Amino acid sequence: MSSPLLRAPSRDADAIPPCRSQATSPSAAQPVAQLVASSVATPSASQAVSPAAPSSVSGKPDAPAEPASPPWPPDRLPARAYPVATLSHARQEIERDIAASASGEWAPRSNPNSPAAHLLDEVAAAAYARGASDIHFEPLERGWRVRLRIDGYLHELLRPSLHLREPLLSRLKVMARLDISERRLPQDGRLKLDSAIGPLAFRVNTLPTMFGEKAVLRRLDTLPPSLDLSELGFDARQRVTVEAALRAATGMIVVTGPTGSGKTLSLFSFLQILNRETLNVCTVEDPAEIHLPGLNQVSVQEKMGFDFATALRAFLRQDPDVIMVGEIRDVETADVALKAAQTGHRVLTTLHTNDAPSALTRLADIGVAAYRLAAGIRLITAQRLLRRLCEACKAPLLLGRTTLLAAGWPEYRLRAPLSAYRPVGCPSCYGLGYRGRIGVHQLMPVTGALQSLIAERAPLGELVAAARREGMSTLREAALDKVAEGTTSLEEAIVATDGER
Repeated sequence: MSSPLLRAPSRDADAIPPCRSQATSPSAAQPVAQLVASSVATPSASQAVSPAAPSSVSGKPDAPAEPASPPWPPDRLPARAYPVATLSHARQEIERDIAASASGEWAPRSNPNSPAAHLLDEVAAAAYARGASDIHFEPLERGWRVRLRIDGYLHELLRPSLHLREPLLSRLKVMARLDISERRLPQDGRLKLDSAIGPLAFRVNTLPTMFGEKAVLRRLDTLPPSLDLSELGFDARQRVTVEAALRAATGMIVVTGPTGSGKTLSLFSFLQILNRETLNVCTVEDPAEIHLPGLNQVSVQEKMGFDFATALRAFLRQDPDVIMVGEIRDVETADVALKAAQTGHRVLTTLHTNDAPSALTRLADIGVAAYRLAAGIRLITAQRLLRRLCEACKAPLLLGRTTLLAAGWPEYRLRAPLSAYRPVGCPSCYGLGYRGRIGVHQLMPVTGALQSLIAERAPLGELVAAARREGMSTLREAALDKVAEGTTSLEEAIVATDGER
């Protein structure tokens, strides 16, 4: 497919120097200064001797000198030429390369003006222009392709020339400080690009596949200076509930949902509200990717024994006011977090569950005591992300009673026919019919009768019924409200909340 943001790359071969040979290992070139001096030095005028000059000792002409041995053994010739003018520059170049090789950080230089470099820059710019969260460089049986994840769905951007694939992967690895010679194992890194639209940051992962290495770039964004709860999709009543939970001096707020549902963005929006001069805010994540000034942010290092539970115990000795735990994965982390929530701290965390009530059963299943759940949790919110209809091209649509009831519309709220909208597609949204996303939320405050039921280990059905009596809506109902507002389509609301009625 063609793109106005992408030019056809040149078919000239990419000029990336080959990786150094293993023959030039540090041990093979140990006496760097001596080797360089002996290979480049020229005798001074005072040292120059005429072949016919008498010997200073015997007075006889010197015998013809034997040819000097080369500074490198024949089987260890240098694999790289050093096109520099002076001895000092040559020394610096060689010593720098040997130090890089010894530390395992050797990577060939990458030409910033090569076709592969231009392709990477323009794909990154296209990803940002279209609001893509991920870039996929995928090898195929014949050729390769570039796909962008836009609003949760993958869309093919283009299929570049095959001769650009390896140079582009090499450039990615160089910029992300990965081992370019390793093609058998996955690797992780980060890179920054200086593009025409400003600096762009990505997390990089490479993966060996049947047809070659695949690379995925995850976009790393900074938060807007301020992000209002309404921009996240909370309605007026939900905003009041969330703000009350954030103002409370103690208690845990749990954000639930599947991967890609916007949990991290919600957590950091809550942290923006709490990030004040008078509060000490500590976060532990795996890894810390969004930087928010004023926070004490920590990344777990599980290979070194520094996990979520260890970080939480350290936080409790750091005089914290607010603690954010990226995810609760085990009973140890849950116990420490809930104890903190009961002893004068505000705790924010996430779980992978389909809805808010299921968070309670998930925590109970991993071994958390019921009394601790009842006393420690203040609010559970589940969420999904819906694609927004493109304002430039959405078309009106009337939805009848039968359609609305089949979609799960509550009969007591039914007003048929309902004026809604459908996607069309235009240049503004690149023909997709949608542009951007918004959250839908299910809030479950843990108060009153619900606390008693949790402490008594009541079954999930009773917990849901009690929460509904206290005003909890379902995710499907929240999504249908966005349909009535004209924010999204009925099809999108159903797909995003499949099974969540």
